[in-house]
Amino acid sequence: MPKITYIEANGKEHVVDAPVGQTVMEAAVKHAVPGIDADCGGACACATCHVYVDEAWREKTGEQSGMEQSMLDFANDVEANSRLSCQIKVTAELDGLVVRLPKSQH
Repeated sequence: MPKITYIEANGKEHVVDAPVGQTVMEAAVKHAVPGIDADCGGACACATCHVYVDEAWREKTGEQSGMEQSMLDFANDVEANSRLSCQIKVTAELDGLVVRLPKSQH
């Protein structure tokens, strides 16, 4: 099962096992990772699962969809590597993925 590391703004790490087919957001919620509120339940209708994808993983996680880009307009501190974790499907290739949480989400 792929492992994903979530790093809070204060540096605290949470390493979780994420089943293939789940989203990065679903794995965070299941393991109670602080800062991933997922208010819309993964419908890409809010930005409460905003993460920064580690540079080494940007290509493997894919590009933002148009809908995702629109939702990120509502997020704080958006960067080039910003993604909504509900839009990143866990695959075997994402084993070791590292995402960081914005300071605004704690």
